[in-house]
Amino acid sequence: MSLKALYALLVSVSFLTTLCAADAVGDLQTKGRAALDAQLAKSKTCTKDKLQVRREWGDISATDKKAYIAAVLCLIQKPSKLSATTYPGAKSRYDDFVAIHIKNSLTIHGTGNFLSWHRYYTWAYEQSLKNECGYNGTQPYWDWGRWASSPETSPVFDGSDTSMSGQGIKTTHSSNGLKPAGEGGGCIEKGPFKDMKVNLGPMAAMGDTSPPKNPRTDGMGYNPRCIKRDISNYLTARDATTAKIASLVTGSANINAFQTNMQAQDGVHSGGHFTISGDPGSDFYVSPGDPAFWLHHGMIDRTWYIWQTQDFANRQQVIAGGTSMFGGGKAQSLEDAVDLDVVNVDGKTWKIKELVSTVDGPFCYVYE
Repeated sequence: MSLKALYALLVSVSFLTTLCAADAVGDLQTKGRAALDAQLAKSKTCTKDKLQVRREWGDISATDKKAYIAAVLCLIQKPSKLSATTYPGAKSRYDDFVAIHIKNSLTIHGTGNFLSWHRYYTWAYEQSLKNECGYNGTQPYWDWGRWASSPETSPVFDGSDTSMSGQGIKTTHSSNGLKPAGEGGGCIEKGPFKDMKVNLGPMAAMGDTSPPKNPRTDGMGYNPRCIKRDISNYLTARDATTAKIASLVTGSANINAFQTNMQAQDGVHSGGHFTISGDPGSDFYVSPGDPAFWLHHGMIDRTWYIWQTQDFANRQQVIAGGTSMFGGGKAQSLEDAVDLDVVNVDGKTWKIKELVSTVDGPFCYVYE
């Protein structure tokens, strides 16, 4: 075989491998859907006529993207419902979600409630967009693997009027210790959220950012500043490819393995957050202050959903881990409550055992 023919063969094999990998997570999602449909057939609360469908940002229309963006901007304009004395930095309804995440951060990461807490939290945000800002759609997600080679040019971050805004202005800055300094680093340069401010934090700012110190040690003081980003493919190409997402699903035999691998430093959870990077994206307390957070956690929830549906009957009422990010304390229980304070939907708290299925408890949605 000539070198030219060999090269052509290798290119073909590489292309086919990429196509197969590109379909791997979707194939697992399709495979698991039958189990959900069986439960839906028996459900009295989540019936097919009520079922909502969450889709990837790149798969929804420009009109629907703009409707979602408008609802987020609406939430930013609405006043906070938190105490101005306890949370003086929370000026908007959007800030309420950031403040609640800051307040709970050490008991919702590296813990047994990480997945269920963030499932309810993301859904509560979706419901606020609907109920308070007239949004008729569902919470979109950012499929890291789909855009792993160039997230900054993806529909999520391309800076167009149908994106979550784009890259930060190119600024000289340091590595954050997890990836090299990229082509951004400064304030968001263009797109719908160019002028958005993050009002709370910082709490755990990384070395590549330089936010002003918050006037309060709990991060709840008023500290308005632009949103900074340094988006690159360094982490998505290494830690959040379609093949790695599929491997997380198929290679995790139990909930402990799944959530531990997901939250590892080289896992998909870290990969998504630190791909957004900047301030507040790299600060795990304040990260919801960047509106792209919600698309990232939509994908976190989708990945858990796909893992669950591979053995749906045995992967709902399962839990592992403690109640503190740094260990210690009691073991997490399915009976433990998830309470989001002023962002609880209809003021209701739920037990973890009621938040483990997307088609039961308060939920009625699937992913496509």
